[in-house]
Amino acid sequence: MSVRPRKRFGQHWLQSPLALSQILGAAEITPEDKILEIGPGLGVLTQELIPRAGSVVSVELDRDLCHKLRRRFGERENFLLLEGDFLTLELETLLTGQLQCWPLNKVVANIPYNITAPILEKLLGTIAQPRTPAFERIVLLIQKEVAERLVAQPQTKAYGALSVRIQYLAHCQWIADVPRSAFKPAPKVDSAIVCLQPRPAPDGNAQRLGELVQLGFAQRRKMLRNNLKDLCPPDKLGEILAQNQLPPTARAEDLSLDQWLDLCRKLS
Repeated sequence: MSVRPRKRFGQHWLQSPLALSQILGAAEITPEDKILEIGPGLGVLTQELIPRAGSVVSVELDRDLCHKLRRRFGERENFLLLEGDFLTLELETLLTGQLQCWPLNKVVANIPYNITAPILEKLLGTIAQPRTPAFERIVLLIQKEVAERLVAQPQTKAYGALSVRIQYLAHCQWIADVPRSAFKPAPKVDSAIVCLQPRPAPDGNAQRLGELVQLGFAQRRKMLRNNLKDLCPPDKLGEILAQNQLPPTARAEDLSLDQWLDLCRKLS
C-alpha cells in the first residue's frame, strides 16, 4: 500500500542515511534501552531502532501509516505501535505492567514540526513541574529555527523564553544540520538534530522562576524594570542587576539562565 504524505499532519519522509546515522549516534542506544518514537511515518528510523534497542514504542496518528507499520514490524517482539495523538495519550496508563516497554528511558524521533512546542513540554514538563521520571536522553529532528532557539545564548535574536525554559530543564546540544533536501517531499525549512539531556532542577522557587520568565519576555522590547514592576520595585531590581554586571536598562534577553536563577532567589 502506497501512503502519500499528508500536509495536515506535517508529513515529510526522511531520506538521508547520513541524518539517520547522526540521530542514532547521538542517541547512544544500548540493548537495555526502552525507546519512545513519536511520528514514525514510514518506519525509516523505526527499522534502525528495533535491532539496537531492548524495545521500541512508536506513536502514530495516521491510520493508514499504522496499517503499513503493523504489516512491516508487527511480528517484531520488541516493537509496540500505539495509534493515537501523542499529546493526549497517557503512556504510563497504557504501558504500566508491560515490563518490556516500561518505563521508557529515551526518546528518538523525527517529530511533526507543527506541534514541536507541546511535544517538548510533554517530554520535559515545565519549569514549575518537570516531567517525572525524566528521560535519560531525548534526540529529536526538528525545524532548524526552533533548534536555534533551544541552544541560543543571551543577547542573540533567537534567545527567548523557550530558550530559558528548555535550558533550565535540560542540557541542550546541537548535533547536526539537516538540509531540506534530506526529505521527500522537501519541506520549506531546514532542520537540525538536537540532543536534550534532562537534569535535576536547581534548588529554588521554580514556580516563581516560571512567572518571572513569562513576564520578563511578555513584551520583549521592554526593559525588565517595566515588565517585572508588579513583582519587584525598580530600585531593588536595579541592585540585583548590578550585582550580575547588568545595567538597569537590561531586557529579558540579556540575562543568562544563571542570572535568571539568581534573580529568582533574591526575589523569593
